[in-house]
Amino acid sequence: MENRYERWTRISLSGELFPRGDALEVLTDPTVDILRLVAAAGDVRMARFGRKVKVHQINNIKNGLCPEDCGYCAQSKIAQAPLRKYAMKDEEAIVQEAREAKEQGVYRYCMVASGRGPTPHEAAKLARIIRRIDQEVGIRTCLSAGLVDLEKASLFKQAGLDRLNHNLNTSRRHTGNIVGTHTYQDRIATLEAASQAGLESCSGMITGMGETDEDILDVAYELRSLDVPSIPVNFLIPIEGNPVYDFDQLSPLRCLRILCAFRFVNPRAEIRVAAGREGHLRQLQVLSLYPANSLFVDGYLATRGDPKQPVYRMIRDAGFEIEGEPLPGTPPTSAQNYAIDDNPSILNPKTARV
Repeated sequence: MENRYERWTRISLSGELFPRGDALEVLTDPTVDILRLVAAAGDVRMARFGRKVKVHQINNIKNGLCPEDCGYCAQSKIAQAPLRKYAMKDEEAIVQEAREAKEQGVYRYCMVASGRGPTPHEAAKLARIIRRIDQEVGIRTCLSAGLVDLEKASLFKQAGLDRLNHNLNTSRRHTGNIVGTHTYQDRIATLEAASQAGLESCSGMITGMGETDEDILDVAYELRSLDVPSIPVNFLIPIEGNPVYDFDQLSPLRCLRILCAFRFVNPRAEIRVAAGREGHLRQLQVLSLYPANSLFVDGYLATRGDPKQPVYRMIRDAGFEIEGEPLPGTPPTSAQNYAIDDNPSILNPKTARV
């Protein structure tokens, strides 16, 4: 007789919409066996993506100087975090850091520029950088640059951009609790502009910001309805000075439940275990590779993460494979993505510093 874990795998792989009641059970039912749950989500992941793990690296090409009031972000205008702000990096530095990322086995190079959205001058510079990386380096690219309209999305597409990132971050009903300078619909409009321009979208959420289980599921199902192929699942890193600081909602098991719910609802999507992985999953990090098939290395804009080599070892030790192995003997990247240079890796999310 089929048990519920087998049924969840079957429904997810069938292409049917995963029942919301079952997704809520994944998130909340205390009788769920976490190892059996992770294995069931892993069966979906293995059927769609095999044992490959895609490694992504963020380059924070512009830090701070943002007019938005996102309460969770150290770069926002209302944050009191001691951020080291800088304008957009030099073009040559960004291209060189893309080259180094490719040599170290990074599958996709993700450029992030703070701000409400790029000015025409910034958009032209970004398009030029994207074109150079495409032609000179040959690594897949993703850009996160705030709100983007169809004209700018088309410019980036013509330059060779693969994906445009714009996270929903939370549900429509919860958005007003974490940001007031833009709306949920503004974010949807950016994803629609990317789609109209022929760009793939990358969009996910930040969990642990005071949202409910229903908020989490709203985002998971919204992303499915938008057919988003790349979904980063972030876990809030509490940074002193940010208004949205610490709701004490996350534990390693809770994080695994969230990842499994996203996998069952979005079986065809690349699910990425993103910011906060190190601090919130702790010793259970490796289990996240069963529902998720990609991750970030090195850092998350204002905070550091685990460096590449220990992450690569974790992936291999668990029997997974890195998609695009690093060249032997390549040195660490010179990219500086962080607010201050002496910031250690984040092991305990409650002691995060920018």
